[in-house]
Amino acid sequence: MKYAINAIGAPDSIGPYSQGTTAGRLVFASGQLPISPDDCHALVKGGIAEQTERVIDIIETILAAANCTLSDVAQTTVYLADIDDLDAMNEVYARRFPSPAPARAIVAVSGIPMGALIEIDCVGCR
Repeated sequence: MKYAINAIGAPDSIGPYSQGTTAGRLVFASGQLPISPDDCHALVKGGIAEQTERVIDIIETILAAANCTLSDVAQTTVYLADIDDLDAMNEVYARRFPSPAPARAIVAVSGIPMGALIEIDCVGCR
């Protein structure tokens, strides 16, 4: 059966989707934006490093609601508005996701909602 995840401390979805879902042992976190913890209508201040930190913080909160951690993440997809941000994003990503690192795809896109520099979704296994 599939269940929605509604994590306290993670921003509400800005469209017709769940923050995340579970299906059996799998946990799916929807693509997360670097939404400010102080204003749900704004992004965190700063560049790609700060936005990456915030997105991973939100993913961590969603995973915790399903009794998972970042070490349970098996796969991520990272969407970047500017592929030139890859090195700076990788510095944060490598520090936050423990080894063995999840499988990952990087996609350069022409636009991300709210003008964000990054969006990340993931699949974990409990």
